[in-house]
Amino acid sequence: MFEGTRRWIDTVKDILDAIQSQAATAADFAALPLPDSYRAITVHKDEAEMFAGLTTREKDPRKSLHLDQVPVPELGPGEALVAVMASSVNYNSVWTSIFEPVSTFSFLERYGKLSDLSKRHDLPYHVIGSDLAGVVLRTGPGVNSWKPGDEVVAHCLSVELESSDGHNDTMLDPEQRIWGFETNFGGLAEIALVKSNQLMPKPDHLSWEEAASPGLVNSTAYRQLVSRNGAGMKQGDNVLIWGASGGLGSYATQFALAGGANPICVVSSEQKADICRAMGATSIIDRNAEGYKFWKDENTQDPKEWKRFGKRIRELTGGEDIDIVFEHPGRETFGASVYVTRKGGTITTCASTSGYMHEYDNRYLWMSLKRIIGSHFANYREAWEANRLIAKGKIHPTLSKVYSLEETGQAAYDVHRNLHQGKVGVLALAPEEGLGVCDHEMRATHLDAINRFRTTRRCQTAA
Repeated sequence: MFEGTRRWIDTVKDILDAIQSQAATAADFAALPLPDSYRAITVHKDEAEMFAGLTTREKDPRKSLHLDQVPVPELGPGEALVAVMASSVNYNSVWTSIFEPVSTFSFLERYGKLSDLSKRHDLPYHVIGSDLAGVVLRTGPGVNSWKPGDEVVAHCLSVELESSDGHNDTMLDPEQRIWGFETNFGGLAEIALVKSNQLMPKPDHLSWEEAASPGLVNSTAYRQLVSRNGAGMKQGDNVLIWGASGGLGSYATQFALAGGANPICVVSSEQKADICRAMGATSIIDRNAEGYKFWKDENTQDPKEWKRFGKRIRELTGGEDIDIVFEHPGRETFGASVYVTRKGGTITTCASTSGYMHEYDNRYLWMSLKRIIGSHFANYREAWEANRLIAKGKIHPTLSKVYSLEETGQAAYDVHRNLHQGKVGVLALAPEEGLGVCDHEMRATHLDAINRFRTTRRCQTAA
């Protein structure tokens, strides 16, 4: 065994022992030596053209994602190094792995030009991942609210805040980036580098992998649907939720139910309909079973299908139209979304997983005074509020399956091919599932809801 490998193994063992002892103090964590390197999931710059000529569906994350040993990055002011116990796969990890819509190395190159410190991010490899749950190991100068040993989760908004534009809403900062996607040193790794204002308390009743899974999608759904920066949902609103059992839609469904709104959940199978019912939704449209085809061909939409869809919605709402559309599929559904929204209603959009070039009939927008609101992740306050609802047991993780760090390529492939439910987790330093729970009494109260996506998946698989 190489000396460096032995030293890495010993150091990681010491970190794990401290985390699992539950008796180690901040001083104990601060005294732990850091390894020179750590294991991380990466893409390589010299492979950015490896899928050239292939369709999106043909591109395989298992071929582009690597488990590498990489150096621990330098710690700067206002930053923290976190021992990552668990992470999760988001769709931006899929985009990174298939180098769409552009290679993320263009983001890293641009960030690297910002300052001497940001040059660290411009590397021939990109450590990816935009979620984590773990323990603070080190903090840089200027960090006062967090200390070594703190159990944390991280949201993925990275901002510089040197411009006035970001001081009303940090999402408007000109140097706003998504950590682990537009920056390096992300969460699908044993150690991550974050800004201290990305950190939030880990919910005590959740395991590491459960706590790691909500971050990006939960915060995104909160801003898009609940926040005044998004749709500003209120009690009684009819909310159309595309992909209502998926990683993003499952949180939108929970927010709608918790906030007294009426979610109309659009899914693509009976299995996914069952998940929505398990969350408490009653108005469900299985778009495959009911045969909705909003496009006659790749260039021509079918307004008759929009009308048929709107009629079905009114059957579920007692004759009412949609107040808010929670949009993220994009091109495939956007024309229908604009059409079915009520006069004065709102379409919020945060992604375009089926295509970025949206088409809709503008007559149904301008003449009916509808609004389209673009929504992208969340600011720190919104992310904090969304995490607070998780910590209070008002909103629950939607974790359905957990992979090892070595299996991240398969996890990303499953998300890419929509073979998953809810969110899929990835263990980093955590040696097994189920660790990290501190509040067992609260967990017992919410155990069925915490396991809802796992239970449904197992039942369907067995069937």
